[in-house]
Amino acid sequence: MFVTKAGFAMKFKRFVVLVSVLLSVQAHAATVVCSGTVEDVSYHASDKLMVRLSSMNTPVFFCNTAAEWVVAGSSYRTSVETCKALYSMFLTARVSGIPVRSMYFDGDDVPATCNSWGSWKSASIRHFKF
Repeated sequence: MFVTKAGFAMKFKRFVVLVSVLLSVQAHAATVVCSGTVEDVSYHASDKLMVRLSSMNTPVFFCNTAAEWVVAGSSYRTSVETCKALYSMFLTARVSGIPVRSMYFDGDDVPATCNSWGSWKSASIRHFKF
């Protein structure tokens, strides 16, 4: 069957529209920046740590003390050593009351706002500043 140039162009445009629609319905990773005092630092089996700032409605998993932390939707990785250092810094901030000026959370579980986290969600912490 012979396809004209105009026919090919029309089929190609339909293909592009179809692919665009399919890609737009997939979940995309997000970033949210939260701030506040460290309200909770907690351990949860198996080897996971959680943190909650005063601007957050619930704690979020942020690393694993026994294995490299990788979260869907984020290219960042948190090593075991970094996990332990983060835990130490967050615990110190909790005890001293030093506020976190900004903490960047990345991943598929990240909500649009700091006070709309779902229960038992995970994120990578890309950057934070006291």
